[in-house]
Amino acid sequence: MPRKIIHLDLDAFFCAVEELQNLALKGRPFAVGGQPDERGVISSCSYAARVFGVHSAMPTGRALGLCPGLQVISPHHQLYSQASRQVMERLHQWTALVEQISIDEAFLDLSDLPEEAESLARRLQGEIRNALGLPCSLGVATNKLIAKIATDVGKAAHRSNQPPNAITVVAHGQEAAFLAPLSVQSLWGVGPKTASHLAALGIGTIGDLARWTETDLIKIFGKNGYDLARHARGIDESPIVTEHEAKSISQEITFSRDMSDAERLRSMLRELSETVGRRLRQAQLCGSTVKIKLRWPDFTTLTRQVTLPQPTDQDDEIFTAALGLLEKNRPARQLVRLLGVGVSNIVSPYRQLSLWDTGSEKSRRLQTAIDELREKYGEDIVHHGK
Repeated sequence: MPRKIIHLDLDAFFCAVEELQNLALKGRPFAVGGQPDERGVISSCSYAARVFGVHSAMPTGRALGLCPGLQVISPHHQLYSQASRQVMERLHQWTALVEQISIDEAFLDLSDLPEEAESLARRLQGEIRNALGLPCSLGVATNKLIAKIATDVGKAAHRSNQPPNAITVVAHGQEAAFLAPLSVQSLWGVGPKTASHLAALGIGTIGDLARWTETDLIKIFGKNGYDLARHARGIDESPIVTEHEAKSISQEITFSRDMSDAERLRSMLRELSETVGRRLRQAQLCGSTVKIKLRWPDFTTLTRQVTLPQPTDQDDEIFTAALGLLEKNRPARQLVRLLGVGVSNIVSPYRQLSLWDTGSEKSRRLQTAIDELREKYGEDIVHHGK
């Protein structure tokens, strides 16, 4: 029997969460992102703002030029993470076959449920809207590739100043026909370079691509040609992956003004280290390689790393390693445009502490207490002393 795969995408997720906190924002042009005097960019914008041409990844200054009345809200990542967890918990009540692919997107395999796939999608959309107050769009198909593209098509057709709440269904046997008029760049693995190569061959749509034989595409594109041929015909057998192995966890900041003050850089490095440490602990992961990223005003970018004797998820250990890298690689009085901290060589589960490792055990208990306070009262409730 054909699978029942649903791709769920929360509509303008950050903005939808902000509207739950402030109902006065509903229907108004606003965005979540950095301020224009901080070299800010738009992370998410309401559909009322999109009518003016505002979109994500746009510089905030440009967005204000297009929409002078645009209200720009600084992001509240803790709220977005909490809302995302609530959505994913709901999805897991429907099935164990849930693949979260970002903070606001997931695949579900509902093949074991007897109800029609479209009916399931409408019930799921209604539950998330009514229980959590969040709008979402869904793609329904027999595989992940088509379900994801169906969501994109449904959202792209939306022209209102309200969230799309789209449900786009591609019936079994209609996959190739659905794909045929779409651009080849709608397919997974077709970026600008591959699209340019395909255009040189006279291939602009997925239907054009489907007319080429698998053998010819493999001759031209190698192994990728096999995937191109299958995907162009709507064939995708990839399973729902319920767990993804994290390769690294990082956090960075671009300063509103180039930074030279060593103490302020040190303070920001500690904040970044604490964010990375907390994300590691939330994911029940540790890492043994600490790295920093530095960018000078001329956009010269350096990355440097050091490997620790054993994996860690502790803020102080991450900060100490990162600070050593910063002091070693930043010339005196060198201005800094961007600063980042990351941890890689991720392992799970937590390393087992030695019986005599009481210092680390005390540190872990203290760190857990701090995490609980910040989760309950916000990031600013606890600060390190000078």
